[in-house]
Amino acid sequence: MKIFCGIDWASDHHDIALVDTEGTLVARARISDDATGLQQLLDLLAEHGDTPETRIPAAIETTRGLLVACLRATGRPVYAINPMAASRYRERHTIARKKSDHLDAMVLANILRTDAAVHRTMPADTELAQAIAVLARAQQDAVWDRTQAANKLRSHLREYFPGYLAAVQPILGGLCSPVARAQLAAAPTPARAARLTRTQLQAVLKKAGRQRGIEAEVTRLHSALRAPQMRQLPLVEDAMGHQALTLMRKLDAACTSADELAEASVKAFEAHPDAEIITSFPGLGSLTGARVLAEIGDDRSRFADARALKSYAGAAPVTRASGKSISVKARRIKNQRLAAAGYVWAFASLTGLNGRQSPLRPQTHPRRTPHLSPA
Repeated sequence: MKIFCGIDWASDHHDIALVDTEGTLVARARISDDATGLQQLLDLLAEHGDTPETRIPAAIETTRGLLVACLRATGRPVYAINPMAASRYRERHTIARKKSDHLDAMVLANILRTDAAVHRTMPADTELAQAIAVLARAQQDAVWDRTQAANKLRSHLREYFPGYLAAVQPILGGLCSPVARAQLAAAPTPARAARLTRTQLQAVLKKAGRQRGIEAEVTRLHSALRAPQMRQLPLVEDAMGHQALTLMRKLDAACTSADELAEASVKAFEAHPDAEIITSFPGLGSLTGARVLAEIGDDRSRFADARALKSYAGAAPVTRASGKSISVKARRIKNQRLAAAGYVWAFASLTGLNGRQSPLRPQTHPRRTPHLSPA
């Protein structure tokens, strides 16, 4: 008799339900989110026929957490069911709109019993690929946090110090550059910025790591920071300067985190066997390649064909036909992280724009014909 396991997870406990091929509940339990609870779950599965050769499949509504990691380490099929899909299945078992942990565990177990073929198990990625996924996703989150912090600081500076935004606009990286941040730390208000001497500006640039073109940059900044601009009242301006320093410290932390995680991601990615193949594509460097590998993994059996991978990335359009009506639309349900990496990849592949022409960068390894498998 085949058994299916459903797990309704929570932060401190998990509800377990085991059903057979007829949909009959054969066992239920509530375990704690610790090593004792995991052992209790494994013992319960072993009592109902779980062996190293025939593992009982498990369905859960998340891909994260120690419980999921330990279940994957046992080699059993683990299905990560989308919570929205699980809520639709719940209506098949009860007409009441009430929600309970035990019912959700039974619903998940019955999803495997009836529709396991339309759901996919979590990929069997290697340990290195999983580590790259952790680092690349954290770095991507840090970049998004950095952008959000920079936007908040820019919006605040626009209210009292527009001259600073005009002064740092030509600098590569804008507000996120070390020079711009060091400049704001030295003079967070228009009054203090106008009093900066050339010697002080030179010291700020050197402290930020600037090594070339210092004299020309000092002249430009010295003139830009003294340009006429609208001003707030003196006390209000000082208060807004204090707020700008607080926002800048948040931006500093976000920039540091993004840089450190980028270095760690690249280091881990370059140690992966697929790194050379992935980076052989035009415009795909180590950092963007790490993001791509983090999302597609290195399990060669994960995608059935190239179209499945395109659909996962959101690159394949959706065709809907009903009667005589046919519509082709962009795919909205996709892996947002992979789609974001593809967006960066597309622009990095362009070497220039000439009217409507967008030539791709020439192949960096002409003697090798790379082939990226669906994984």
